[in-house]
Amino acid sequence: MGAVHSPPPAAVAARRPSTGEGCLLVSSTNRYKNLHINAGIFLSASASFFCSSTPAHSIGPWFSGTVFGFNHRTLDAAWRDFCPPCSHRLFSGLLISPFELHRLQWPWILDLHAMAIQRSMKVWRKHVNSSIDYSVTRNPSFKPTIDLPILEERLQRGCQNPKLFLQIHAQMTVSGFIKDTYAASRLFSFSTNAHFLDLEYSRRLLHQIEYPNGFIWNTMMRAYNQKNSPQWCFPLYKSMLECDIIPDNYTYPIVVQACALQFCVIEGKQIHTHISKVGFDSDVYAVNTLINMYSACGHLEDARFLFDESLVLDSVSWNSILAGYVQFGDVDNAVYIFNNMPEQNNIASNSMIALFGRSNRVEDARKLFDEMLNRDIVTWTAMINCYEQNGMFRDALELFYLIKGYEILIDEVVMVSLLSACASLGATKEGELIHGLSIRIGFETYVNLQNALIHLYSSCGKISAAQLLFDSANYLDQISWNSMISGYIKCGLLEKARNLFDSMPQKDVVSWSTMISGYTKHACFSDALALFSRMQIEGIKPDETTLVSILSACTNLSALEQGKWVHSYLKKHEYTINVFLGTTLIDMYMKCGCTETAIEVFNGMDDKGTSTWNAVILGLAINGFFEEALNKFSDMERHGVVPNEITFVVVLGVCRHGGLVNEGRKHFNAMKQVYNMKPNIKHYGCMVDLLGRAGLLVEAEDLITNMPIVPDVATWGALLGACRKHGNVEMGERVGRKLVEFEPQHDGFHVLLSNIYASKGKWDELMEIRSMMKQRKVVKLPGCSMIEADGVVHEFLSGDNTHPQMSDIERMLEEIARRLKREGYEPNTIDVAFDIEGEEKESSVYKHSEKLAIAFGLISTSQSMPIRIMKNLRICEDCHIAAKIISRAFDREIVIRDKQRFHHFRMGVCSCSDYW
Repeated sequence: MGAVHSPPPAAVAARRPSTGEGCLLVSSTNRYKNLHINAGIFLSASASFFCSSTPAHSIGPWFSGTVFGFNHRTLDAAWRDFCPPCSHRLFSGLLISPFELHRLQWPWILDLHAMAIQRSMKVWRKHVNSSIDYSVTRNPSFKPTIDLPILEERLQRGCQNPKLFLQIHAQMTVSGFIKDTYAASRLFSFSTNAHFLDLEYSRRLLHQIEYPNGFIWNTMMRAYNQKNSPQWCFPLYKSMLECDIIPDNYTYPIVVQACALQFCVIEGKQIHTHISKVGFDSDVYAVNTLINMYSACGHLEDARFLFDESLVLDSVSWNSILAGYVQFGDVDNAVYIFNNMPEQNNIASNSMIALFGRSNRVEDARKLFDEMLNRDIVTWTAMINCYEQNGMFRDALELFYLIKGYEILIDEVVMVSLLSACASLGATKEGELIHGLSIRIGFETYVNLQNALIHLYSSCGKISAAQLLFDSANYLDQISWNSMISGYIKCGLLEKARNLFDSMPQKDVVSWSTMISGYTKHACFSDALALFSRMQIEGIKPDETTLVSILSACTNLSALEQGKWVHSYLKKHEYTINVFLGTTLIDMYMKCGCTETAIEVFNGMDDKGTSTWNAVILGLAINGFFEEALNKFSDMERHGVVPNEITFVVVLGVCRHGGLVNEGRKHFNAMKQVYNMKPNIKHYGCMVDLLGRAGLLVEAEDLITNMPIVPDVATWGALLGACRKHGNVEMGERVGRKLVEFEPQHDGFHVLLSNIYASKGKWDELMEIRSMMKQRKVVKLPGCSMIEADGVVHEFLSGDNTHPQMSDIERMLEEIARRLKREGYEPNTIDVAFDIEGEEKESSVYKHSEKLAIAFGLISTSQSMPIRIMKNLRICEDCHIAAKIISRAFDREIVIRDKQRFHHFRMGVCSCSDYW
């Protein structure tokens, strides 16, 4: 701040108040009536001291006439003259901008700060002493009195606000009592603990003390640690050394703790060297803080070496090294330390229970819990959390019931864990009992408990109870808002969730992620993409969950261009492509038909999980690369990745799509014999579909009949589809009638059965099924195809005429019809309703949703770009034939993803080899 300004005598005289003004600081007797002059001098001398205190330039008003007894004009003039705003600097005595600090290395900062402290102390001592001498010279009768008992009494009993503290500080300064190091240390220690003063004030008070001892320096550094500013301990420590103050056995633990709080292991090792040089390496307090520092920084080998070599160890030493192993999940070393502890106290036992819980060693945790003689609430909480973390929710509740017999006081943490267990179990009744207990104990206003209750009630479908809690809460934090939004989404109330989201006072990344994930979960993919765009406009950086949801939305919409943009975003912002993101990217590219890009992502991943291998194998299969898919499965086995049940569903799916009956049988048997897995209903369904597609209908029906588990409707549906494909009316009718009775509202089974009748000309039976559908109000799901053009997803329904470019699409459909006829194409109208004329049937076939999408693609995309279409149903036989011919007639690649698989049409050939 430059030199401290000293007022000339004339200036002081000009500001001298009238004789009648007294001072309320020390006494109201006449011999102190001129104390206001000295206080005014003190204010002038200490302007730079207060101007940098927090809040900046706000100390002046504290020195009001009601405190010192002089008029406001005098005070205001003094403050304006001696506290110019431009004198406020981060480092006293140095003209350096705080914004330049990031350019300096730590040694420079330490040196600068040490120079600043020394310069400030010299200037302060000189200027304050001269001010006091001047006041005593001008006022010989002035002898303010304050001693240690008066100081202690005023600090402990009457000092409750900044005004009173500043009175005491001013009196000590004016009287010279501040030169008493012990008295100054009492004042200083109080300032570091006072909630109404900040540490900047204490630091400047340190500069004023003429002979600060080690206790004062330690107090300042300890205060920085306690108030989350440990970075300032280092320059203070260096200044302490340069002031020839010898650190003691209390100093080093404080500085080491600062290193631990900042994870500064390099500085910690330097302090460790100092400790060894001065001989404090045998001090158990110093050793314990060093062990804790190395453990906190992840240097467990250094911590263990220090622990093993130390000659002095106590229970804190053992707990410290154990805490390091627990923190980093090193179960083996933690167990070794715990078993060799001279005394296994509750702190150590509770830590071990928590570690066992995180390591899925529930039995070890319960054994230790049962062996403990003195269990506290932390012990019970750790064991309940252990059960809750490992999905043993019922055990967590049963353990809670045992607490009653031990007269343990329940705390908020236990209740939050129990409510989480109730939410996972859907145990509303037990949750309500815990809610009632929390009200009786008095925890109902705790925000963490309220959030857990909101989660419980919304998870159990009681959204009105959750909303009541939310609306009646006295305090809501960010988690409260996010939990309520999540609750609405779980109950399918997307509109309410969005309204609450829009009304949030502040949104964090979890808020955005929750809303976007909710849209994706409920198949509102376009809304998810729109909200993500708004998120980008507002400058919110998405987290991994958000990006996975957006990629999933792109996958379901076949929005390849938007998916590519997300991938580019990941690269630009240097996201780590972990298992979740990588697997989602592979799935997106595979389901958009970009197998080469998907393989590039797969090859570029450092960590590949089982789900990653599953995604690439399935992706290759649905795109028609059956041999490559099975080779990937072989690579998976060679890399030592153990397949799971999903893997075999995928592998059997490869065989199903490729018609590889023998391969399918081999892998189905290997699943049982090699990997000792019991096939579930999905594996049997794949085998039935595989055999049925291959025309082995009798074998497929025998497999269903002899299954060790009850077949589901999907398995029977696969057999019905095979009967439709191979024209087996007898079996198809038998299976179809059974399915219609099982699932009377399922439109697909009615349609398949009616198509079987239509293919054989059984119109009476077909009419019976149609009548049954009308009677049961079964509505056939309309065909829907989507295509992306210029980043916009366009949707077409069968027979749709609402698209803005419908006239252009109609002209293209006419051109398609002309070229198809030149190629010898005849519309397949077997599956079209029998009660309309032949010409109408042909027109109806031409208006199938995938043909509308193809026509739009031909007029909206460039010749070099593939036409990518996604359909919600299985592509019909007529559209499959037409797409093959169109790809040759227009020389365009067409990629259609239907409900089952991908169809890549190139020059009149489909990748499925007409097997779908």
